[in-house]
This record gives sequence, structure tokens and C-alpha cells, in this order.
Amino acid sequence: MAAVQWHPRERRYTSELQSCRPECAPVEPGDYHPLKAITVTDAKSRRRKGEILARFTTTEKLSINLFMGTDKGKAPNPGSSAVSEKVRNRLEELDNQEEGSQRELLNLSQQEYANRIEELNQSLKEAWATDQKVKALKIVIQCSKLLSDTSVIQFYPSKFVLITDILDTFGRLVYDRIWSMYSFTADEVNDTAKETCLNWFFKIASIRELVPRLYVEAAILKCNRFLNKTGIQETLPRLTAMIRGIGDPLVAVYARAYLCRVGMEVAPQLKDSLNQNFFDLLSAFRQLHGDSVQNQLVLQRVEIPEYLTLYSPAIHWILQCVAYRAPDPLLTEMMERCKKLGNNALLLNSVMWAFKAEFVAARATDFIGMIKDCDEAGFPKHLLFGSLGRSLACADPPEAERLTILNEAWKVITKIRSPQDYIHCAEIWVEFTCRHFTKREVNTILADVIKHLTPDRAFEDAYPQLQSVIQKILTYFHDFSVLFSMERFLPFLDMFQKDSVRVEVCKTIMEVFLKHQAEPTRDPVILNALLHVCKAMHDSVNALTLEDEKRASSFLISGFIRMVWFGRDFEQQLSFCVALANQCLSQADAFFKAAVSLLPEVPRSISVEGKSRPSESFLLDFISNFFATLLVVPDHPEHGVLYLVRGVLNMVQDYTWEDNGDAKVKVYIAALPLLAAMSQETYLYSIPKVDSNETLYGGDPKFLMEINKLCETLIGQVLDYLKTLGREEQMVRRQGSLSFSLFGVLLAHGDLRNNRLNQLAVNLWNLNHKHGCSDTRTSVRTLEHMKQQAQQPGMAHMADMVQRLTLQSRT
Repeated sequence: MAAVQWHPRERRYTSELQSCRPECAPVEPGDYHPLKAITVTDAKSRRRKGEILARFTTTEKLSINLFMGTDKGKAPNPGSSAVSEKVRNRLEELDNQEEGSQRELLNLSQQEYANRIEELNQSLKEAWATDQKVKALKIVIQCSKLLSDTSVIQFYPSKFVLITDILDTFGRLVYDRIWSMYSFTADEVNDTAKETCLNWFFKIASIRELVPRLYVEAAILKCNRFLNKTGIQETLPRLTAMIRGIGDPLVAVYARAYLCRVGMEVAPQLKDSLNQNFFDLLSAFRQLHGDSVQNQLVLQRVEIPEYLTLYSPAIHWILQCVAYRAPDPLLTEMMERCKKLGNNALLLNSVMWAFKAEFVAARATDFIGMIKDCDEAGFPKHLLFGSLGRSLACADPPEAERLTILNEAWKVITKIRSPQDYIHCAEIWVEFTCRHFTKREVNTILADVIKHLTPDRAFEDAYPQLQSVIQKILTYFHDFSVLFSMERFLPFLDMFQKDSVRVEVCKTIMEVFLKHQAEPTRDPVILNALLHVCKAMHDSVNALTLEDEKRASSFLISGFIRMVWFGRDFEQQLSFCVALANQCLSQADAFFKAAVSLLPEVPRSISVEGKSRPSESFLLDFISNFFATLLVVPDHPEHGVLYLVRGVLNMVQDYTWEDNGDAKVKVYIAALPLLAAMSQETYLYSIPKVDSNETLYGGDPKFLMEINKLCETLIGQVLDYLKTLGREEQMVRRQGSLSFSLFGVLLAHGDLRNNRLNQLAVNLWNLNHKHGCSDTRTSVRTLEHMKQQAQQPGMAHMADMVQRLTLQSRT
């Protein structure tokens, strides 16, 4: 094959680099870059959509017109030559489809209506994907027309967010299509892109009705930048003026909200149109109390306060756009204009929602005065105080005014009759109280909440708000001695009577305690209260509880127990930890039997910190500790001698242990000290007012005989196992370790004056040292201990035994 010569292509690095950078637009000094505004506004819009859909609902039946598309919606042959001819043909198609088939769906529920809107959204995307652009436009127009309909007025805000989703989808599709056809800047847009852009604006201009024409043009507002650099700047004032022609004030305010949102996304530097929308809103505000609106409300049986709340989302959004990066003088001017309006509670509420929290907090006293002057019949004052409280939770008012602000607000809040309205407002002001005041004021508020929500068990409908109150208190009060010294805190917790909610609250309290309690505590107030909390978590666990939930509760309860420390007061520490101190012997007996019966069900492996580990070592530790507990447990008169000890050993015998492990024999060895302790006349320890076997049997020879027989059986099992290990050379180290363990038990608990037992101990020592696997340091210390014991009265046999024990020699 002939060699291929290399020919480099010419590169325009400056233009290529520019194409890779984020889209930019000129901004005024002090403003954010437009992309920053897009991020902020779009995120807030998505978050608010769910809130609006959940809040503005209806049980009324809804209707919707569905466009029945035909093949006419397909784009004409691209071979058409003249631009004017192409535009005329597409306009004719649009007119034909406006007169085409439609289907009206009646008696739809709210969910069915939302589903139909989503179907239209999907139809729009499918039509666009199949190059049926005119059909896609027709769907958008039909959806936009629905925004003129206020027949079910309570649902209008939800309808707005559903339909503007379709408009946003359409705007992105159009913009992306034209974007793919042009170069880098507006000066370099090719003719095909400009022609396509103009085509879309001509189609929209032919829409007869004002509302759909306005919305659809606003949806593709961003496309104006393909025509010239000042396209958006010229279009925004025109669209703002068009809204003045909408007669229904509710429809008009949401149109302004959509235009402001789109304007902020594409040109946040153009402040004049935003401000003009706000001032137009003020001018049209008197329409809210006009005859046409009043007649509509009478017809739909809607009260004025409920009607005014429908405006809140739109006005909030308009004011947030206006207040974004706005200087304080402009915000002050807007607030003064709101003051001059009569019945301005609705605007005042939105001002406190939308303006910077620092601005509102610095003028909190002025806002309280304005709230007092508002007409209660038009807009509830508790909503106004709720909005003020949200701002004060984010920014601090002047210190000298804080107590006055709280007192003035609470005078209104405490008079609210509806428990739901009350708790919604009180929940907000709890954070302000916790931020700036002491436990005395917080305790007063908790008492007031209990007073309002206890009658008729109103608290059952306010669990989310009550949980929020707890979380806010825990955010600011980390000293639990202070927290539990509030007289009304524990009674407040008692209102959480639904099991699942109570457990969640208890977990929240314990998480905060473990996170912020730096040192162990012995405070009885804290211990008693948190024991109550941990008991609630413990009692919630049942057979249906998930493992993750069990693990989380166990972690929190164990963490609390570890944080309790009484120092050198061991008796107090023991009384806190030992359950039998409560004289619950009958219950303890049932627990012990249950623990024994569950031993065969212990899995071979368990999850520890997310990792699977063998359970054998954990089980061995448990059984050893369990043996120590059984010393104080008296035998049941109907079950025979040592029935619990025999039960454990039987379960151990039947349990499937690891093939190469010595756990079962270690259990047998661990049982010998227990049996030796049980044969004593006086036990090492006992529980007050509980009669252990030392009292029941009193050194009875039959009882001692049963103990001795069981010990002989266990020792025989261990010796047989040691012989088995000795048959394989690789097992001699395990043999030596077990033989030394048994030697230690015999040394500590056996009567070595018995020649056979003494000889067995010597044989075990020699077996441990036979293969050179013993720990010389441990052996030396053992011999020293035996020599010390030999000096005690009655222990002379120890000296003889020491003479027979030799250490292994190392060569």
C-alpha cells in the first residue's frame, strides 16, 4: 500500500475555544452572570411545583379539550423555494388544525386531569420527534388556552404549573433545534436558522386569542437572540404591556409570574421589565375586590380569604424575581408602595416571603405595625406572622426589639382557634425563640402548644409540625440537663402517641445526644428521661421490624448505655446496668429459657459494620457471660437440678460449629468454673431478695453429686477431644492451648489434694509443654502463683505439685 502523506487542517483556536465556553450575555455591574440566575430560579421553580400541586387541590370535576392530530401536522416538503410561500403554507396548516377535530373530556378528577396533561406533554415530544412541528405547536396552543379557564378556581395554581411544564418543554425543543443550525454569535447566525426562527414567531403571531399567544411567545422568548442582540430587550416590554389586556386578575397575575420567570432565566440583567410587571400588578390590585370577581366567587362558593391565597404563588415568584440582587432603596420603595394600597395583606405576605431575610428582619417592628393595620377578614393575620417568622428564623432582628417582636407575635398566635392554623404558625416561631431566648421562653411556648393541641386529640393531625418543633429545639439546645429541666418537654413528647412517629422522634433525640454529649454523664434527670426514650425505641421492635431498623435502634441504645458512668461508685453503676435489680425474677426466667432456645438459630456469620464475619467468637463470648449470670438464677422446682445449665450444654452439643474450631470444647471448659462456684456454701455474688441455689439446696449432698457428675462428663469430653487433636501433627498447638486452659481451671477451681485430679493437672501441664508450643512467660508466672498459694494454710500440696511441673527447654 502506498504511503499516505499527512496534511494538517487549518485550526481557528480562538473561535473553537469560544464555542466550548458557557453561553454568556452582557451584565450590569454588580449583577450575577445569567447562568447563575438560571440555576437559582429553575431550582426554586422545580421545588415549588410539588408544593403548589399538594396545596391547591379540588374535589370538583374538571374538563379538558384534547387536540385530535392528523397527518396535516407533518412539515411540508423542504424543497419549497420561496420563504414567503413556505410561511404561508404553514400558517394555512395551522388554521386548518385550529378548525380540526377536538375532543372535550368532562368530569375528570384532579389526578385524571394531571394524567391527561402529562399525556399531552408526551404527545408533544412524540410529534416533535417525528417532525410534526405544526402538530406540536397546536398541542401547546390548546394547553395554553386552558389557562384562560377559571371555572374551577381553587385548582388554577396547580393547573398553571402543569401546563407551564409543557410550555417549557416546547421552548427547549424550539431553541435546541435552531441552536443546532447556527454558528457562534448572533452576528454569525446563518440564514436557515434566522428563517426558522422567524417562521416560529410568525406562526405564534397568528394565534387569535391573547392568552395562548402570550404564553407561547414567552415560552420561546430565548429564541429572540437568534434574530438580533436586542431582540429579548425589545420583546419583554411588549409582552408586559400585552398582559394588561387580560381581564381576569388571577389569569393576569400568573401570566406575569411566567413572564418574570422566563425573563430571569434568559436575561436577568433586564430589570426594567421585572419592575414594570410589579408596578402593573399594584395598579391592577384593586380588581381583586371588583364586582366581576365577587360575582365569580359567589357562583363558585369561594370565600375571599381562600381566593386571595390563590394569588400567593404567583406574587411570591414575581417579587422574588424583582428582589433578586435588588438594592435596599428599591426594596424600600416597593414596600412603601405596598403600604399605600388598601387591603394590602396579600402583597405584604408576599413581600415578607420574597425579600431578603436581612431586609425584613431589620424592619421587623415596621412589618408588625403593617400587619396590625391589615383587615383580618381579607387575609388571615396568622399567615402574615408565619411569613414574618420564616424571615426572622434566617436573619436576626435588632437585639433590643427581639422580646417585643416575640410578645407581639405570640399575642396573635395564641388566639388562633383552629388547631391546624395554630400549629403551622407556632412551629415557625419556635425557631426564632430557640435562637434568641432561654429555656424559660421555650418552655412557655411548649406549654401553649400542649394547651391548644390536647383538646379533642388535635395533636394526631399535627405530627409533622410537632416533629419539626422537636428538631428545631434540638438544633439549638445541646445541653440535655437544660433540655430535660423544661417542665413541659416530656409532656410534649407524650403527645407523640402514634408508634412510628414516637420512635422517629426518640431516634432524633438519641442521635443529637450521642453527637453532642462529649463526656459520660451521671445526671439523674438525663438518665431517667433518656431511659424513657430508649424504652420507647426498644418496645417498638417486633417480628416485622427490618434488620436495618433493629441495628439503628441497637446502636443508639448501646451508645446511651456507654455514656453512663458513675466513676468509682460501682454499686450505682451496677444497679443501673443489671435488670434483675428490679425483682423481675419470673420474667428473667422466661428470658433465660428463650435465650437458650434461640442458640441453635444463631447464624454461622453475622454482619459487623457492613462486613460478614463468623459468629463463633461472639457466640462464645455470650455463652461465657451467660454462665456468669446463671450462678444467681435459682432452679425451677418443676424442671429439676441445673436445668438451665444442662439446657445450654445440650444446645452447645447440637449446634453446628466451625469444622476447624475449638469453640464447643471451650464452652465445656468455661462451664466448669460455674459448676465449681455453684458447689460453694456461699456464692461469690447474689441478687438482693433473690434466693439462689445456695439457699434452696444449702449444700445438699444430692445437689453436689449432680454437679460433680456433670463436671466429670465435661472433663471427659474435653480429654477425648485432646486425644483426637494429638493424632495429627498440625493440631498439636491447638491441643497445647486447650490443655493449658483446662489446667488453669483445675488450678483455680479444682481440689488438687485429690491425687487423680492432681495427676490430671500435671499431665495437662506436660501436654502443653510437650511440643514446645507453650508461652514460657505465662508458665513462669503460673509457677510463681502456685508457690505463693503453697504458703497459704492448707495448701501445702501445691509445693509438691510445683516440684513435678517442669518448663520446656529451648535449644
